[in-house]
Amino acid sequence: MTNNDILRSVRYMLDLSDAKMVAIFALAGCDVPQADVQTWLKKDDDAAFRPCPDVLMGYFLNGLIFHRRGKSEDMPTPSIERKMNNNIFMKKLRIAFDLKTSDIPDVLKRANFTVSQAEIGAIFRKPDHKNYRECGDQIMRNFLKGLAMIHRPKTGKPA
Repeated sequence: MTNNDILRSVRYMLDLSDAKMVAIFALAGCDVPQADVQTWLKKDDDAAFRPCPDVLMGYFLNGLIFHRRGKSEDMPTPSIERKMNNNIFMKKLRIAFDLKTSDIPDVLKRANFTVSQAEIGAIFRKPDHKNYRECGDQIMRNFLKGLAMIHRPKTGKPA
């Protein structure tokens, strides 16, 4: 999935305003103009659309961790990855939403998607580990959908 897809999904899931998105970037020490955030949230076929750079997506995910869990002086600040992928998205979102690896299959099950605990464990391994597995777009999409089903405020309207 693209950085922009993740941004849009998290924004929808947590019902975040543009200003709150900017504030989340700021929590990780990155000042981005609201106009940039708005261009990243546009649909891919919109003329004003711009892709969100990987490094800025790293700042957003770290800011999301601080937004959801608080910033601890005892813990080291998470690193900012220069190249993002679904495995990193999954790891950062797991931390931000305070999930254990064993919670991930339950989140996916909410989206009617079944994955074994072993497959999830392989996604969280280091890339050079023999059992490492890349997280595919289908798993990532369903993970975001499951999280949205858990965290999205009920509006009383059909989605």
